Amino acid sequence: MPTAGDADRSREVERRKQAEDARPRMNLQQIQSWVDLEIQQAQRRGDFENLPGAGKPLKNLDKADPDWWIKGLIEREKLDLSAALPTVMALRQERRGYPESLAGIADEVAVRERLADYNARVLEDRRKPVVGPRSPAIAGRVDVEETLAQWRELRADQERRLVTDASEVTAAGEPAPGRGDVRGGQAWLWLGLLGIIVVVIVIWLAMRN
Repeated sequence: MPTAGDADRSREVERRKQAEDARPRMNLQQIQSWVDLEIQQAQRRGDFENLPGAGKPLKNLDKADPDWWIKGLIEREKLDLSAALPTVMALRQERRGYPESLAGIADEVAVRERLADYNARVLEDRRKPVVGPRSPAIAGRVDVEETLAQWRELRADQERRLVTDASEVTAAGEPAPGRGDVRGGQAWLWLGLLGIIVVVIVIWLAMRN
């Protein structure tokens, strides 16, 4: 059941709507005059002074690409527009990244689930209603087993490179073959000689007494 508060809010909304409708609208000439006035005021404030590129010619005006300024903005600001891609384009881009984009996953079950999820999203995109007379663009599914085989080969290559790098580091830190054995033999020889000298000294002292 409507309350007194609901009635007050309804009256306030209606009042605001009537005030908005009664507000005078600017025509095109009035809008242009307002824009010119804002520009003049900005010039008097010095807002246009010492701007980057002041006094320099605009770049890329001779290019035939009508989207050069958009591409320049994306490159200059380093914008990531992957989230703004249409679903089918994003799916195609994701598919082109396989299997390299899966190299950081060590679990085969997780890789299989990732590929199955991709194929499910492809089918979901294909079920969307078609608008227009042309056939819609579609993204291709991936062969899970084939991509898994590529992923296994990629992981094996990574592991082989890690083992090779570790072997090279170990070899660089170890002494040359045979040098360790020679040093160890020399140490035992000196210890033996020292023991003989001690025994001789003990016998000589005993004979003197």
